[in-house]
Amino acid sequence: MFFSIMTQIMLKSNITTISLLGFHNMGKFNLLVFTLILMIYCAAICGNLLIITLVSYSKSLHSPMYFFLSQLSLSDIILITDIAPNMLNIVLHGKTSISFPGCITQLYFFVLSETFECFLLTVMSYDRYLAICYPLHYVSIMSQVLCITLVFAALLLSSSLTSFIIHGVCSLEFCGPNTIDQFFCDFYPLMKLSCSDTSIVRMESTLLCTAVVVLPFLLIVLSYIYIALTISNISSISGRLKSFSTCSSHLTVVSIFYGTLISMYVLPNEGQSQMISKILSLLYTVFTPFINPFIYSLRNKDIKNALGYITHTKKSL
Repeated sequence: MFFSIMTQIMLKSNITTISLLGFHNMGKFNLLVFTLILMIYCAAICGNLLIITLVSYSKSLHSPMYFFLSQLSLSDIILITDIAPNMLNIVLHGKTSISFPGCITQLYFFVLSETFECFLLTVMSYDRYLAICYPLHYVSIMSQVLCITLVFAALLLSSSLTSFIIHGVCSLEFCGPNTIDQFFCDFYPLMKLSCSDTSIVRMESTLLCTAVVVLPFLLIVLSYIYIALTISNISSISGRLKSFSTCSSHLTVVSIFYGTLISMYVLPNEGQSQMISKILSLLYTVFTPFINPFIYSLRNKDIKNALGYITHTKKSL
């Protein structure tokens, strides 16, 4: 499917390269921004790889919540690796060029990782809903088979929707101009380069955004309404705090991720400046994958204990 899309691109497009302007006119701050983004990228990769490693090797983390967390870390690695290296090149040289098929490939993995994360955060909210609202039935319902099935279904649905979006983009003709005022190949900036009628593709994208962003978000909100009602019925304050602490990290990640995503793709943005658009894009493509491991690890005793155990074991050896 992907290779057929690439063939279609080469046949229909008169553009061979795309120029990405990124954060231009930074002047003497280029080196500082480059260093900052490089540090964030390295920290994001190391942090997410650490979570995947801990979940894989620590028996105390072999539970549905941490299995989903390791999949979230994998998605974050794909997302930031798709965006950050090219962004570093842009910052260092002021702007950069990318081949048109390379631009479509970047868009593909960007949409895939974002879509998968939307569905995965919804699955994680369902996991927290079962754990808090139905604790006696949690183990029997959230089995290993169900966990793998949910992740596989989320990945399969994400791949299908992404292929549909990319196929719509590739059905358009691109004959110039070839400059995008952004640091990566995003959907709407790419639409502006098309010399075809993009109304149908834009309408399809809006409908898919509703399915991928709004509906999962509503399901997450509904889950937390039931969770809040259940927690409010707990008599002791310590019991309430303990129950809330199990989902506070997920709630924080959801707020950051969906807040920026809805601001960028769902709410009207005609009056939104290009700089604000870039900052919002920076938040969910680079900052979110960077901050997620810290949110889950700094406020999670199980991960701290697993890290301490592995560190102590290595020192003993």
